[in-house]
Amino acid sequence: MQYIDRMLLSLDIEEKYASTGHTLNAKNLHTYLAKVLYKRRSEFNPLWNTLLVAGLDDDGAPFLSLADLLGTTYSAPTLATGFGAHLAQPLLRRLMPEDEQSVKHITREQAVDAVKECMKVLFYRDARSSNTYSIAVVTKDGIELKENEKLENQSWAFADQIRGYGTQVN
Repeated sequence: MQYIDRMLLSLDIEEKYASTGHTLNAKNLHTYLAKVLYKRRSEFNPLWNTLLVAGLDDDGAPFLSLADLLGTTYSAPTLATGFGAHLAQPLLRRLMPEDEQSVKHITREQAVDAVKECMKVLFYRDARSSNTYSIAVVTKDGIELKENEKLENQSWAFADQIRGYGTQVN
């Protein structure tokens, strides 16, 4: 990820100093990253990352796509990586069906609440996870990033009350 970060920083500097006047949008960035991942895969030196690119395209429409270590790409109204691809995706699809027109009918609050619910489910399904996470909201006005968000009243404190498993005697 550090390599990708340095590569994107270099690309950003090149674009800022170019005299074309064009700027990178989310769709251009996704295409670039997908080609980089595919090239590295083809050279048998893959970057072991799965990347989600979110933002707006040239028309100002929402854009969300994924590129993985093989250079495989796809878009959908909701995407997740890792454990979230298995557990959070069904919850997100309940909020937003597969048609792309449904994106326009979802409010910011509904989307944030759905992500918080997904984070709660993921926290309780993985005993090694943390109850702290970051959430980013991408709009036409910019990106709002909230770091160190905590799940309210969520902890594993109840676990020591469970009896009947392992070496517990009482």
